[in-house]
Amino acid sequence: MTQEKILVIDDEKATLKMFRLFLDVYGFDILTAESGEEGLDVFERERPDIVLTDIKMPGMDGIEVLQEIKRRSPATEVIVITGHGDMDLAIQALNLDAADFINKPIQRQSLEQGLSRARERLKLAKSRQNEVRTRPHGRALVVEIQGSVSSHSEPYLREAYTKAREAGSGRMVLHFDPNTSVNGAGIAILTQLVLESEKDGMEIVMAGLSENFRKVFGIVGLSRMVQIFDTLDQACA
Repeated sequence: MTQEKILVIDDEKATLKMFRLFLDVYGFDILTAESGEEGLDVFERERPDIVLTDIKMPGMDGIEVLQEIKRRSPATEVIVITGHGDMDLAIQALNLDAADFINKPIQRQSLEQGLSRARERLKLAKSRQNEVRTRPHGRALVVEIQGSVSSHSEPYLREAYTKAREAGSGRMVLHFDPNTSVNGAGIAILTQLVLESEKDGMEIVMAGLSENFRKVFGIVGLSRMVQIFDTLDQACA
């Protein structure tokens, strides 16, 4: 059985060693690089499905690495590593199509959750499952969202919104799979739908977001525009 490849890019040897210890447990073929430039060379040669890159590095930083990897391979899951509480850089990376972010100091649980989300999104992409599905729930229309919410999600989300409006649904529940990733374009689309729903007299609420994206939605102001619930049952009550 071929091992799943993962590339870790960080200029600190101690951090790379720590990642090797963590990732070895999950059966990855672990590739490492000590600079952005070296990381791109390894990526070009090995083509891993998942890349973890520190943002703040001398020379080519993680933002530049992210942009170049997404240019070469848009489907690659790139997770950025940010300093503690450095959400501005995390949001900048999401705007450039990063799939997720992990804060330093690295916690095993955060790493496990980030990797689990990345693996699930890759599995969905390969199986070509629908990323947006709808179903009625009383007077609400539940929109099940999985995979990645990005610019290509807009027609599916707008179709769901139109269906909810035409059905006279009083509430549209955006139910996110815990592994869902939302980039900058996805945040913009969701914000626009919420603004339109206010004009149309329909309530939009959300449920199921991972803790990371709850933080992001709070910083960009989206959580002040909609209620965000922990569970679908709470959102539909």
